[in-house]
Amino acid sequence: MRIEHPSNTANALEEMMEHVKGLLEKLGLQFRILRLCGGDTGFAAAMTYDFEVYSAAQQKWLEVSSVSRFDTFQANRLKLRFKTADKKTQLAHTLNGSALALPRIMASLMENHQTADGIAIPEILQPFTGFSKID
Repeated sequence: MRIEHPSNTANALEEMMEHVKGLLEKLGLQFRILRLCGGDTGFAAAMTYDFEVYSAAQQKWLEVSSVSRFDTFQANRLKLRFKTADKKTQLAHTLNGSALALPRIMASLMENHQTADGIAIPEILQPFTGFSKID
């Protein structure tokens, strides 16, 4: 959850989206970003973006992350307020993001990094795995 001044909500959402994009790019995964329509957006969300990676095995795009802005909905329930320069009380804005869904990312990595002699580990993960390939 991220708490923001209403004037910075759009910038905060962009930063959160860039963070997820950066993670997917570093993992070498091709992805798409969908802005959900009102009917697909959750009840509380004002705007939601889903990040999807294609699964050749399932022959469909799978959601691996979601980033949403809730504006004042969550803040109202939390009574999350601040005082403006002229001493007026105003609700803060909230945003949520899921980073990456681990099971789907693992499946995507194995599916998208297959080689003739195994599964290549993305370079960014090699310091953590200690190896560069799964035989």
